Amino acid sequence: MKRIDLNCDLGESFGAWQMGADEALLALVSSANIACGFHAGDPAIMQHTVALATTHGVAIGAHLSLPDLQGFGRREMRVSADEVYAMTLYQIGALHAFARAAGTRLAHVKPHGALYNMAAHDRALAEAIAGAVYAFDPQLWLFGLAGSALIDAGKACGLPVAAEAFADRHYLSDGSLQPRSEPGAVIDDTDLATAQAVGIARDGTVQAVNGQAVALHADTLCLHGDGAHAVAVARQLRAALEAAKLRIAAPGAA
Repeated sequence: MKRIDLNCDLGESFGAWQMGADEALLALVSSANIACGFHAGDPAIMQHTVALATTHGVAIGAHLSLPDLQGFGRREMRVSADEVYAMTLYQIGALHAFARAAGTRLAHVKPHGALYNMAAHDRALAEAIAGAVYAFDPQLWLFGLAGSALIDAGKACGLPVAAEAFADRHYLSDGSLQPRSEPGAVIDDTDLATAQAVGIARDGTVQAVNGQAVALHADTLCLHGDGAHAVAVARQLRAALEAAKLRIAAPGAA
């Protein structure tokens, strides 16, 4: 049976400020990308989210970011490859401590926001992230945009990689994501997001904003946990993937 991972960005609350319906989403996804304090999350939120993911049997991943709480990690910063390497190790190490204390382990690493997009095109930054992940644990899966420099860098250093696609983002004809700065970049329609995700997972294609059909291989599909309709989209998408005879499982899961 063909398989696909369904991942979600979680643990993005901070202090008394709450974001997302993490527990409801954890019942529907197979991988959780947990914020490590740079764009969202704090020690208590990280600990709580790791515990929830462990209870639900969901694979745990470190969701890396640039140090930008106010901008939610979505603003580009001028950072060197050495800085990105250190940031990567720092954030993985922080989440690893909570996973180990909970009697579990990390399964993957995925950059967030601006860092994700920068590493998709900048080979030096991609190599810095991949190198730090490999130095920490060469068995960790590296999640990155399908067809990106990050996927290439992960393969080059010997990491297992998972090419990622998005249910709730529009694509350009070159296979890249439509920038969030452009109107309509995020898909709010649940039916449309579900149809796009199933098409990617089952058929390996996506329709770009210009109407062109674009080949797109994906090992994992992302849902954003901060979306207003995240739970509804996740519930409908999981049902649609299962109806399409796709097995939902984290990369590397038995």
